[in-house]
Amino acid sequence: MAANKFNRRIYRGFGQFWREFRYPLQNRDKIKKAMRGELVSFAFRERLMLAVTAVNGCRYCSYFHAKEAVKAGLPDDELQKLLTGVVDDAPPDELTALLYAQHWAESNANPDPEARQKLIEQYGAERAEAIETVLRMIRMGNLLGNQWDYWLYRVSNGRWGLTKADMNGVKHNA
Repeated sequence: MAANKFNRRIYRGFGQFWREFRYPLQNRDKIKKAMRGELVSFAFRERLMLAVTAVNGCRYCSYFHAKEAVKAGLPDDELQKLLTGVVDDAPPDELTALLYAQHWAESNANPDPEARQKLIEQYGAERAEAIETVLRMIRMGNLLGNQWDYWLYRVSNGRWGLTKADMNGVKHNA
């Protein structure tokens, strides 16, 4: 019974990935602006990505963005906290966005309108849009990575990919 519920969540996750896949195709200019560091610095971007990845539980994204965070100069203790979903060591001017990123991921990319309005008030419309673009990019990666893990698990009869303990511990956006 639990496996069937998990299967339904994974299949929904795959559909969510394909819906998210359209975003980069339609918004290349927004992505370039967000990823170049004009509106969101490299370190801030990595903090955002790690905040979302901690919620979604993608091991591939955690590994990659932890390496990128080290390149961006994040201290080890802050990095360890971000990997577990704790954002208190972040710079105070980034805290609102990081809490929003966690809420955004936990709400399956459907944040509360008041939370979104607070983000816009804090950072301005253009920077808030760049922050949400970063969140969309990591969400797409998380969905793809988790889907890959599930596929590995299925084709190997549980030898690769997620373990049963992982399946029970991973938070899924359904």
